[in-house]
Amino acid sequence: MLLNVQLGPFSVQVSHLLLLLSLLVAAGVGRWVGRHHKTTIGHVLLDMFWVGLLGARLAFVVSWFESYRSAPWTLLDIRDGGFTPWVGLLAAACLAGWRGWQQPAMRKPLLWGLTAGAVAWGAMSVVAGNLGSGAKPILPSVTLLTLTGESTTLAEVAKGQPLVVNLWASWCPPCRREMPVLAAAQEQEKEITFVFANQGEDASTALRYLQASQLDLRNVLFDAGALLGHAIGSTALPTTLFYDANGQLVNVHLGELSKASLANQLAALHSK
Repeated sequence: MLLNVQLGPFSVQVSHLLLLLSLLVAAGVGRWVGRHHKTTIGHVLLDMFWVGLLGARLAFVVSWFESYRSAPWTLLDIRDGGFTPWVGLLAAACLAGWRGWQQPAMRKPLLWGLTAGAVAWGAMSVVAGNLGSGAKPILPSVTLLTLTGESTTLAEVAKGQPLVVNLWASWCPPCRREMPVLAAAQEQEKEITFVFANQGEDASTALRYLQASQLDLRNVLFDAGALLGHAIGSTALPTTLFYDANGQLVNVHLGELSKASLANQLAALHSK
């Protein structure tokens, strides 16, 4: 599937864009259905979004509170993607039901609007999944270079183990912020192979950053043409991919990882 799109200077996740478009469809259909009673549902949809977001975040924080304990201010940094989606959906659905119970005239517009939004989201997700090269369910066969200049592939490095592939660059601030978290996980998770695939830089530039940061990483590879990012359908950095021992893609994380969000992804990888 296509993971992100460029809108001018900004890289936008396709999932976020589809959610916005689906909400607009839901609001439009709800407005049309409720036109005779001059009923709109836009404000309800907005409330559902915020309640769902808050519920999903709180549930995730409770689940991984120990990971946030050492840095409590990161509880508010939702850029780490730390959410429990089903809790958010349940919270949003409860709010919709309550609003419909309170205001009978809104029930039909809300029902039709939410149905249309869900159908639109599903259809657009299918279309997005067929666009571009996309993140394939198996390991890309892109040739990468080691520190010694030898050619290798992700499959050769993984050697049958579950694999975490981090796409990064030294000029990327969120890449630099998450690197110590990934480095610590590499030391702790002996049954998972971590690969740090530098995108678009030469080895000397990347190594200067790693030495200055005192990061001792294994499996640092170089992809001067950023071919790996193209192969998995993402131009955003950082991007982290999680593959099981069979080389099947389990999940993709766009953006910075926190200790908690990485632990959540690794737990899912261990369960495969």
